Amino acid sequence: MQLLLNQTSPYARAVRVTALEAGFGERLELVWSDPWNEDARLLAANPANKVPVLITDEGIALSETLLICLHLHQLAGGGALTPAQLQLAGLGQGLIDATFATVIGRKYGGVAQDESVLGARRLAAIERLLTRLEETAALDAEDLDFGHYLAAVGLDYLSFRLPEIDWSARVRLVAFHRRLVARPSFSATTFQ
Repeated sequence: MQLLLNQTSPYARAVRVTALEAGFGERLELVWSDPWNEDARLLAANPANKVPVLITDEGIALSETLLICLHLHQLAGGGALTPAQLQLAGLGQGLIDATFATVIGRKYGGVAQDESVLGARRLAAIERLLTRLEETAALDAEDLDFGHYLAAVGLDYLSFRLPEIDWSARVRLVAFHRRLVARPSFSATTFQ
């Protein structure tokens, strides 16, 4: 299997963590790609020009983080996911999406983008997502799945790119985050 990714993509990191946790570290060839520079290999695999892309052993290119994570979960023999597990995955994906959109908005429009209708909506979404994640019982599950990894990557990405958004008073989230980032899969995939 090949994973097309870049170093700072939270989406690619979530897939990479999921792959490592599922035991696919040895089978996964990392192909570093740059979606901002019309990378020919990436464009051939994903016309949307986004990372991550997982190329299966059969040569099929899978895009979209949740779909790739679900495929890896199933490939590893994981069972059916409960609504609570899927909810956590959606919240983690939502946090990544809102944070990423804020970062990209600022990159191309400056911090003034935060004052726009879309910018304000994204920042409000981040706060709501943090609140909902804090309330989610699935955080405490002993058996981890890609929903947990998405949520932890989302928190890590928020701290990495928007450190001014302080979520340190959210005790359950802090404990959850600490528990997950201590895992080898997170240590091996830190943002740079």
